[in-house]
Amino acid sequence: MTHNNQKYVCALLVGGATLTCGLTAQADFFGDSKGELEARNFYFNRDFRQTGARDKAEEWAQGFLLRLQSGYTPGTVGFGLDALGMVGLKLDSGDGTSGTGLLPADLSSGGSQEDYAKLGLTAKMKVSKTELKVGSLFFKDPVINSNDTRLLPQTFRGGLLTSKDLNNFTFTGGHIDRIKANSSTDFTEMSANRIGGTSNDFNFGGGEYQVTPQLALSAHYGQLENVYQQYYGGLVHVLPLGVGQSLKSDLRYASSREDGNFRDLDNKALGSMFTYKVGAQAFGLGYQRMTGSDPFPYITGSDPYLVNFIQIGDFANAKERSWQARYDYDFAALGLPGLTFMTRYVSGDNVERAAGGEGKEWERNMDIGYVIQSGALKNLGVKWRNATVRSNFGNDLDENRLIVSYTLPLW
Repeated sequence: MTHNNQKYVCALLVGGATLTCGLTAQADFFGDSKGELEARNFYFNRDFRQTGARDKAEEWAQGFLLRLQSGYTPGTVGFGLDALGMVGLKLDSGDGTSGTGLLPADLSSGGSQEDYAKLGLTAKMKVSKTELKVGSLFFKDPVINSNDTRLLPQTFRGGLLTSKDLNNFTFTGGHIDRIKANSSTDFTEMSANRIGGTSNDFNFGGGEYQVTPQLALSAHYGQLENVYQQYYGGLVHVLPLGVGQSLKSDLRYASSREDGNFRDLDNKALGSMFTYKVGAQAFGLGYQRMTGSDPFPYITGSDPYLVNFIQIGDFANAKERSWQARYDYDFAALGLPGLTFMTRYVSGDNVERAAGGEGKEWERNMDIGYVIQSGALKNLGVKWRNATVRSNFGNDLDENRLIVSYTLPLW
């Protein structure tokens, strides 16, 4: 445990001891608390299919996530503390097959470490429907998205303000100064994917307005200081079409440029996804287009908020245009609740290749998942994720992920 984490634990214990001074405070702080333990078993296999590439990346690991959330102390201003403890254990990783993102690299052996652990602590304060969190953060926002696609989630360090005091309006804003990658135990500075540049400061803010129960509008701003600025606007509309039928329209637009003295940067990203749902089935069609001289910038290791960001690719190269076709099915309609299926195909072209000519790529995904709905193994989930990627300017990949997870409520 690092020196900083030791200080955080001491602060947590002192804060808890202080709160025991009042019986009512105990009832709110402890009585409204929640705790759960998630066990996550993850097998990852990625085959590299092009000539001259490494053979494969393949690892198997076991993760444990302990989530503790307190309630709030009484009064106009309530205070609370949250904790997230994470442990990852290597089950199998052969010679030359590391690098899956499940485990930290072992620089001495060239493979992966046997185990790793990390602790995230978050202080929180609430006034009415406005909440401030400071410390270790995991959240989703159109301009900055935490990644949870490996054994343990990625987290940020900073402050996050969320307010719902105005009817039908949600405001979010904050400041991030460090990022902790999925397989890392250390906070590091941030960089921009494909763009370069590093910074210790990411500022963001924006809001969502629920115009009607069917229509939501959003606007957000993000700044990776001295690297890039990004403006985002979005619209989500659900049109009822009769019993068991609807059409969802998801429209997104982002404009990005340089910040400070960073090199010239120009990207505009347009995305649209239309999903027709009928009964247990959903049919989706998407289109994404990059314009400008640069790729879409986002914090390295995080998830970009793009309609064609899928299992492996983001289809966000300079001037790239891409199309998506997607199909979902919920087997609850056949008497098998908890069993779901998804498949999608994205094709991209018009990419400017460094070697000249037009770059093209495509990716196909398939997810099959099942979560036990009742009995002694309720909440036990199994998911198989399969992907195929082919490209004339990047890696050709075949990938499989098998994830078994179980969440146990502690109280």
